[in-house]
Amino acid sequence: MAADNGFTPDFSELGRGEWLTALKGLGEEHGFAEPLGKRHAGIFIEDGDTLLVSFETMSGIEALSETRTPLGFDMVRDHGWSSLSVLSHGDTWFRDPRVFGFFDQLLDDGFFDEFERVVFYGAGPCGYAAAAYSVAAPGARALLLQPQATLDPRVTEWDDRFTDMRRQDFTSRYGFAPDMIDAAEKAWVLYDPYERLDAMHSALFERGNVDRYRMPFFGGALQTDLRLMDILPKLLIEVADGTLDTARFAEHMRARRNHPPYLRKLLARTDASQRDRLGLMLCRHVTARMNAPRFRRRLAQLEAQRAAR
Repeated sequence: MAADNGFTPDFSELGRGEWLTALKGLGEEHGFAEPLGKRHAGIFIEDGDTLLVSFETMSGIEALSETRTPLGFDMVRDHGWSSLSVLSHGDTWFRDPRVFGFFDQLLDDGFFDEFERVVFYGAGPCGYAAAAYSVAAPGARALLLQPQATLDPRVTEWDDRFTDMRRQDFTSRYGFAPDMIDAAEKAWVLYDPYERLDAMHSALFERGNVDRYRMPFFGGALQTDLRLMDILPKLLIEVADGTLDTARFAEHMRARRNHPPYLRKLLARTDASQRDRLGLMLCRHVTARMNAPRFRRRLAQLEAQRAAR
């Protein structure tokens, strides 16, 4: 049920230049809009006493949002939250002195003290940033999807995915993300244990105030899956309330049984490991509940192989 605040922006028909102008105008109308150098910006929408601080790339917003608006705008519209969207052009891990200064100023101004609850959110490079900058709001909570801990090669030389970022400074202010969440009341880290490098970064976040939840066989785009399954808003609400636990998370994950991208990855895993019996059971289960041509074809192949033995 949408909040009764009349906040329903839709930028889906706008070109990139118009889109940026519209975002800036909306921020100036409902809060503030602040450019942070050439690659970053902050857009604040003021409404309720729960604040979502989300870190997102502009390309990610365009790909994942039907209205081409930041995730926080959904929470303003549907739940009456306030939203601070920190945006980047490309994957920057938000390692920029202008972003440092922005959060310094928010801390000095007591900005976060104006809200009863503050939630930091991000995925991947944005998950790194959400963890790193959460230190500016002691007592906040954070939801982090497959975050990197650092790209400092002295710590994570085993991660060969982002070698072009190894010259970037990850040792100065807001640097090592797992240390930055020490001031948080609680953080939740979600990751796929079969994505080896994501799992290794996740292990660096092991802290007394961190719960780590596994999402096996989802792959490397957890944010996309959680949004498609319509789980992400529920997780954010439970993070804000402090009620997300193992049982609730397991209940949410039941939605994967009706999520074709997950089911396809699961089938690929059973095929790759040559576990034909499990593959047969999976195909029978899926085809009994939904129209799934790929699973129907694979079921026919597995049944033919079994009959030929």
